[in-house]
Amino acid sequence: MTAIMLRGGHVYTPVDPFATAMLIIDGTIRWIGSDTGADVHRDAAHTVIDLAGALVTPAFVDAHIHATATGLLGTGLDLSQCHSSDDLLALLRSNAPAHGVVWGHGWDESSWTDGRLPSRAQIDEVLPGRVVYLARTDVHSALVSSALLNLLPAASADPIHTWPGFDPQGPISQHTHAIARSVAFDGLSATQRVAAQQWTLGRATSCGIASVHEMAGPKISSAEDLKSLSALVADDPFAPELVSYWGELLEVDQARALGAQGCAGDLFIDGSIGSHTAAVRTAYADVPGESGVAYISIEEVGQHVRACTLAGLQAGFHVIGDHAIDIAMAGFAMAAQDVGDERLRQVRHRLEHVEMLHPEHIVQMARWGIVASMQPAFDARWGGESGMYASRLGRSRSHTLNPFAQLSQAGVCLAWGSDAPVTPLDPWGSVRAAAFPHVPEHAISVRASFAAHTRGGRRAAGQELHQPGVLREDAPATLAIWAPSALVVQAPDSRISAWSTDARSGTPGLPDVGPGADLPQCWLTMRDGEVIFDTQALELSP
Repeated sequence: MTAIMLRGGHVYTPVDPFATAMLIIDGTIRWIGSDTGADVHRDAAHTVIDLAGALVTPAFVDAHIHATATGLLGTGLDLSQCHSSDDLLALLRSNAPAHGVVWGHGWDESSWTDGRLPSRAQIDEVLPGRVVYLARTDVHSALVSSALLNLLPAASADPIHTWPGFDPQGPISQHTHAIARSVAFDGLSATQRVAAQQWTLGRATSCGIASVHEMAGPKISSAEDLKSLSALVADDPFAPELVSYWGELLEVDQARALGAQGCAGDLFIDGSIGSHTAAVRTAYADVPGESGVAYISIEEVGQHVRACTLAGLQAGFHVIGDHAIDIAMAGFAMAAQDVGDERLRQVRHRLEHVEMLHPEHIVQMARWGIVASMQPAFDARWGGESGMYASRLGRSRSHTLNPFAQLSQAGVCLAWGSDAPVTPLDPWGSVRAAAFPHVPEHAISVRASFAAHTRGGRRAAGQELHQPGVLREDAPATLAIWAPSALVVQAPDSRISAWSTDARSGTPGLPDVGPGADLPQCWLTMRDGEVIFDTQALELSP
C-alpha cells in the first residue's frame, strides 16, 4: 500500500472551497479537507508533500491531438516562425535532416507580409532529390517536392495533374494532399516516429495533461502509427493515458481491432478555412466563387452514424464550415429516424472543431447529445477584426465562429483540445481563449472553460463514471500541481462581479488567466496516483 498526503496548498474541488489537503491511498483519493484535518490522517501517510501554497487541480485532458505529427514539429522543422518565402527556404537550407523524409509543419501565409509562397522548383533547388513534405498550419494543404510527387501511386487513367487539389508549383490540397501526406508519413523511419511520439507524450505531461485523445485515420496518419503509439504508451509508465479514435468511414471493425474508442475523429466532411477547403454556405470573401469541399455525403454520414450506434461505438467527424455542419446534422437526422433519438444520445457521438455553427445546429447537437470537441486556441490565433477568419470570410461572418457560450447554454458537452500540431499543447491557454475570446458574446467563465478541458474531455470519451475529471473522494488521483499564484473567480461578463479572492463565496478559485496574465507553471502531474511528471520542486518527507 502507498499513501501520500498533500497539504499546505489549495485543492480545487467541488467538495470543499476551503480545502488545503488531500490523502491518496493506492492511487485513489480517500480524503479531502483542511490542514487541521490532515493532522488526523497524518499517521496513515507514508509520504507527505508540502505544497507550499501550490494549487492542486484535476489533470487536463487534451481531447484532440496528433501525437506523431506534433512530435515531428518538436523534433523537426518548425515553420511557424517563418514570415516569408525566403525565411522558409533558408530554414530548409540550414535545418533539414541529412537523411530520410524532410517533414515540416506550421507555415501560415495569411500572416506573411506578401503572402508569396516558395514554388516547387525552389524547394527542389534547395533540397534536390529529397522527399519534402511541409504542411500548412491547418494540415489541409502542403508544399511538397517533386521527389515526393514522383512516389505517389500513378494510374494512367487518372494522371496526377487531374487529381483534385493538384497544383503544378504551389501548395497541394484535397485528394492530392491526402495521398501525398500518407506517402510521406509512411516514409518516416521507425526512429523518427518513436522519437516524435515520445516528445509529444513528455510535452503533454509537462503541461499537466494526463490524458490525450489521438485522432488517427488513413488520411491523417496510419494504422501502423496508431499501433506504435499504443504500444509506446503501454510500455511507458510516465506516459499520459491514451484514448484513440480511428477516422475511417464505416470501418467499425477496424476501429475495434485498433482498440479505438470510436470510429470517429478526423473523418473529414470538409477541410479548413485557411486552405479554403472548409465547406461553407456562402463563398469565401477573398476568393469569389469558392465554397470549399465536401468529402462525404449526407447519406454516408447517416450510414456511418447508424453503424457506429448499433455497434455501441462513438461516431464523429471533422467539420468546420457551416455547409459541412449542415451535412453532418442531416446525416444524424437520417440515423435518428432509424435508431431513435435516445439511442443516439446514449452513445455520445462527437464532432471535431464545429466552428461555423448556426442556432439550429446547436439545438440539434443538444437533442442528440453530440459532444462539441473544440479548439479555443483557433479563435485566439485566427479570430479578431484583422485575423485570418475575417480575411477569408468577412468580418460579420467571422464574428459567428466558435460560439462557446451558446453551446454551453444549450447543454452541449464541451471538450477542449489543441489539435496539436495545429496549435501547441497549452491547456491554460485554451482555458483563457474560451473565457476571453475575440467576440465577448461567445465567452464562458474560466471555471466553465476549465471544466471543458478536464471533466469535458472525460465525458467526451465516456469515462466519467470511473474518471470523473474532478477531485473528490473515491476518484482516481489524476491531478496536476501548479506553482503558487493568486486565485480568483473570473466571470465572462464584465457587467457582473468578475473578480473575487474570497473563498467565502463558496466558489473555489483558479489562477488569473486574463489577457496578459502569466499562465500557471506545472510542478507535478499524477495519473492514477503515479507521478508522470515532476520538476522536483516539492519537498517530500517520509
